[in-house]
Amino acid sequence: MSDETPPARRGRRPAGEDTRRLITEAARSEFADKGYEGTSLRAVARVAGVDPALVHHYFDGKADLFAQSVVLTRVNPAVMVDRVLQGPLDTLGERLVRTFLAVWDDADNQERLVALVRAVHTNDEVAALMREFVAREITGRVTRRTQVAGAPLRGALAAAQLIGLATTRYVVRMPAMVEASHDDLAAWLGPVLQGYLVDP
Repeated sequence: MSDETPPARRGRRPAGEDTRRLITEAARSEFADKGYEGTSLRAVARVAGVDPALVHHYFDGKADLFAQSVVLTRVNPAVMVDRVLQGPLDTLGERLVRTFLAVWDDADNQERLVALVRAVHTNDEVAALMREFVAREITGRVTRRTQVAGAPLRGALAAAQLIGLATTRYVVRMPAMVEASHDDLAAWLGPVLQGYLVDP
C-alpha cells in the first residue's frame, strides 16, 4: 500500500455531504469578509463548493441565509416583514411591535438573539453587518412599501426603537419592560413606529 495521501477532491460537492452546513459556514465567511450588501448567493455557493441551486434549495433568499447562518435563528426576517405589510397601513406600527415581540419571546430564538444584540454592542464587524441587514431587509422593506419621504432616516429611527426594545426587555431586562404585556408595548410603541414608517 502507498503511504501517499490521496489528493483532495475538487469541484462541486454532492448534496449528501452535509451541504447545509457547508453553505452556512461559507455564508458566515462571506458576510464577515464582504458585508451584507457585498455578499451574493452565487459567491457563497462557490466558497462552499456546491451548485448555486442548492443554496436556493436550502434557503429562501439572502435574508434567510443571513438569519440562519449569522443570526442563527430559523425565522426569515423577509417573510416576517412581508406578513406585517399584508395588513392595513394604518395599523402597521402596532403589527410590527407585536410581530417583533412574538419572535423574541419564542424560547427557540431568544438566547441566540440576545447573544446577537450583545455582539452588536461590542463588535464593530457584527454591528456593521446588522446595520446593512436591518436597513435593507427590515425597515427598508417597510419604507419601500409605504414610500415615506426621508425613508433612510425614518427607517433608522424605527430600527433604533426596535433595537432599544430588544436591549431593555431582553438584555438589560429592565423590570418594567420585562413585565409589560404585548398589548401595553404595542399601545405605546406602535404609534411611534407608525409615525416613523407610515405617517407623512
